[in-house]
Amino acid sequence: MRLGDILGTVRAHPRRGTRDHMADYIYLLQTRLTPAQQKALATARDVARSRNLTVFLVGGAVRDLTSGAPIRDLDVVVQGNALKLRKELEHAGGLMVGESDTFQSLYFHFPGGVRMEVGSALSVTFPKPGKPVAKPATILDDLHRRDFTANAMAVSLNEGSYGLLMDPLNGVADIENRELRLVSNYGFIEDPSRMIRAARFGARLGWHMEERTHARYETGKAEDYIAAMNPAQRGYETEEIFREEDPLRVLRRLESEGWMKSLFPAWTSAKANEAELNRLRDTVGQLNSMGIFPDPSAAYFPLLTGKLSPKEVSALKASFARPGFAKQIESLEAEAKAFGVQFGAKENAAPSAAWTLLKSAVPESVLWLAHSTKSAPVQARFKAFFGEWPTARQKIPYTLMQEMRITPDLPGYADLVEKIFFAIMDGKLDTPEAAKAFLEPYSPPAPPPPVNMRRRAVKREAKPTKSRSKKVLAAVVEGEDVDLAAVAEVEAAPVKAPAAKAPKPEKVAKAPAAKAPAVKAPVAKAPAAKPVKAPAAKAPAKAIAKKAAPAKKVAAKPVAKKAAPVKKAVAKPAAKKAPAKVAAKKAAPAKKAAPAKKAVAKPVAKKAPAKAVAKKAAPAKKAAPAKKAAPAKKVVAKKKR
Repeated sequence: MRLGDILGTVRAHPRRGTRDHMADYIYLLQTRLTPAQQKALATARDVARSRNLTVFLVGGAVRDLTSGAPIRDLDVVVQGNALKLRKELEHAGGLMVGESDTFQSLYFHFPGGVRMEVGSALSVTFPKPGKPVAKPATILDDLHRRDFTANAMAVSLNEGSYGLLMDPLNGVADIENRELRLVSNYGFIEDPSRMIRAARFGARLGWHMEERTHARYETGKAEDYIAAMNPAQRGYETEEIFREEDPLRVLRRLESEGWMKSLFPAWTSAKANEAELNRLRDTVGQLNSMGIFPDPSAAYFPLLTGKLSPKEVSALKASFARPGFAKQIESLEAEAKAFGVQFGAKENAAPSAAWTLLKSAVPESVLWLAHSTKSAPVQARFKAFFGEWPTARQKIPYTLMQEMRITPDLPGYADLVEKIFFAIMDGKLDTPEAAKAFLEPYSPPAPPPPVNMRRRAVKREAKPTKSRSKKVLAAVVEGEDVDLAAVAEVEAAPVKAPAAKAPKPEKVAKAPAAKAPAVKAPVAKAPAAKPVKAPAAKAPAKAIAKKAAPAKKVAAKPVAKKAAPVKKAVAKPAAKKAPAKVAAKKAAPAKKAAPAKKAVAKPVAKKAPAKAVAKKAAPAKKAAPAKKAAPAKKVVAKKKR
């Protein structure tokens, strides 16, 4: 059957699609497996693909992925002869520890404490109890020959269907119910070792047997199905006790069920060193928390069989289905001792060096040394490894690194963080100054300042302020002498005043009337003087006001002889509603009367000092000059009529 035909029979969740399941199991494969397990699984997959074989993860690994239990070992099945993959797997780093010709299976140990069984997809029949006959088959046939439905599931590792769950017997439902259900009604009769497996799974997972399965289990015990179990199955099940996370609990459960009499009668839970087993399990947990995952099965062996005689221990090792496991047990002590010498060497005295060595060493050697060493310095270093050294990671100056532009997007950021971690661990970065000096070579240059794209402001011609015009107008109203020529030059700017801001007609019309005091006799009798040049056009208003004497001469002539024209010149702009500035400009013609200044009586200038004229109230007090100016007013009045 082709892979496409197989995938058509896959059972999907009733409320979810196949693609959802694929995504779920891809995520589980990436997160639930240790890095060493992921690497070993990728190796097996690549080797199978190189032979054009479809490959699947099956059995207990899929069950534990689904249930959330710890994944202890990996079972891989290929559609083809798995025995032909031996050389490639060994060349890829796997250590073969056993082989089964009947089931075409290879047992490997990969670096990082990873156990893996690589087998062929088979269909198995039992002409007699305990006498299996296997034939090559498809993955679906292989799932149907499994022991329990929870173990009859597979996840595809093939291109195009990676992560696809295959569950033809509804094993997911039994996992949710925490039940063990036989795949075949004759499962215990065909393979009596399945009864031992049911008790072992129940002790490990805390599951119970489905009702009919439990009834058949009790029948098998009563009718002594176990007597048909062959030696290979007996040795396999005995070895699996040491593979358990809590082997003593499983041993006690099998002992209570009476199965230890069939496996190895001399071995009981009373022969185990329980205190040391618990301490070893604590060490395993500490190493796992530090990212080291040893296979503790070899280390469990001397503690579980501590009270057996040497002869019984040898017989027990000889019964194992995988001879490589016995070799691991025998070499464990020597390998741990050699690692202890390396661990205590001078070149590894620094905490960072010791840390690196522990992370790169064989996990099983690290475990046994940590558990069995009697050396106080080595024990102290393990204590620091579990408690003190990891705290250095909390002291990494991430804030300072951010200030120095050392961010995660820089190449080699992870390696730099590891270097900082080691430096802190060794006590080299104990001050902020030391940390800054250490990070300085790794700090990238500051980025260039941003380009300012704003346009330069265009300088506009300054508009004459309203206050200047108002000051001039106020000076005229109050009777002060103003150099109108200078004001005209200041106001000669081409900027037009807005119509809205023009003074009201009433105020402009009243301004000339208020100027009547300016046409007074004292002003008319001002002595003639030499012509005074007008000040600069931009002279301040105050400067213009100070030069009052020359201003009097200009104002005197028009008032004495042609007073009426002066009034007309002021009145006409008011009638036309012209602004104050325009009125001020039209006052300039008064300058043309300068030649007539010589006709003004000179004695008047002597009587009116400059300071007295500058004061606003002084002209009003002199009544005599006011009478002389009366005829001039009458003339103006006649002309108006």
